[in-house]
Amino acid sequence: MSDKIKMTTPLVEMDGDEMTRIVWKKIKDILITPFVDLKTEYYDLGLENRDATEDKVTVDSANATKKYGVAVKCATITPNAARVEEFGLKKMWKSPNGTIRSILDGTVFRAPILADGISPLVPSWEAPIVIARHAYGDIYSAVDTVVPQGSKAELVITLPDGTQNTMLIKDFTASGGIAMGMHNLDSSIESFARTCFEYALSEKLDLWFSSKDTISKKYDHRFKDIFAEMYENEYKAKFEAAGITYFYTLVDDAIARVMKSKGGFIWACKNYDGDVFSDMLATAFGSLAMMTSVLVSPHGYYEYEAAHGTIPRHYHKYLKGEKTSTNPIATIFAWTGALAKRGEMDGLNDLVDFARRTEKAVLDTVAEGKMTGDLALITSKTDVQVMDLDGFLNAVAEKL
Repeated sequence: MSDKIKMTTPLVEMDGDEMTRIVWKKIKDILITPFVDLKTEYYDLGLENRDATEDKVTVDSANATKKYGVAVKCATITPNAARVEEFGLKKMWKSPNGTIRSILDGTVFRAPILADGISPLVPSWEAPIVIARHAYGDIYSAVDTVVPQGSKAELVITLPDGTQNTMLIKDFTASGGIAMGMHNLDSSIESFARTCFEYALSEKLDLWFSSKDTISKKYDHRFKDIFAEMYENEYKAKFEAAGITYFYTLVDDAIARVMKSKGGFIWACKNYDGDVFSDMLATAFGSLAMMTSVLVSPHGYYEYEAAHGTIPRHYHKYLKGEKTSTNPIATIFAWTGALAKRGEMDGLNDLVDFARRTEKAVLDTVAEGKMTGDLALITSKTDVQVMDLDGFLNAVAEKL
């Protein structure tokens, strides 16, 4: 169609697994390609193809993101032992998200999608709480092992001159156990801190950072010190001029403060904390299917995705030919976020406008009481029409 919105640079498209793979195609077919002359460089990150390519496809997709600048990713399976057996995999492949984040070296910002009639479970929350998750290292790049009884685990650091510092982790004489070695990089923590400070300034939101430096006196304390030094030397005056604040506290105190807050701030977390707390916030704000996620790299790369998993329960119903009331909103917002960013970078205002109109159409549809089953269970609206996946997408499309 000649009247379709044009694109000049492709998005990097990372397809995924199970029900979200089905949702992915339906969103493209119903909400995007009828209106946009969509250009993407396609990578199939479905588990079977990752296995067939020895996971090279994941690395290739990340490198393509470095080339083109903007990616949109479908949810993917991170295989455990059961999945290895189910799919007959060659090995237990690592999380594709972990691989991509390590290559792009970014920070994941996750924010709830607020819709009329869907109220937070915490009554005091009046505005979104944005989670900024450090997307490198810690347990996601760790080496762990089972340790037989009678063994000894040591941490050995080999210095540039070849000398070694050896520290005893644990003597396993009395019992066997487990051990783990994990790391992070000053350069990655610095880029995490800088991205958080810059994002807070761009959004005019207060920034919180939390860790457990009282217990982790070297590891977590390093994060605390890098944030503090960067704030004092580079961002204090900028924050004061913008009328926003930077605040550090212990992670357990942060949780208590979050639960009593009104919202409306960015909460910066280490990798694991951000993984856990983003799911907690998504659920408390309504649904995991109502949480946006974008990886922002200090090098100018962006990767958009939904914050939830592959929804295997719905996928098994789909395979039986049954209709599902799968909530596609976070995946729609992944696409619209990527299209809007692509439009901004390429100076295509009509593409940005289309992305924002699509988001408004989604929220207007929910506001009318037309929604999927997960939202129908928690809405304050009384006149509700529960829709299956196709019905909801078509209702949104009617508003475009």
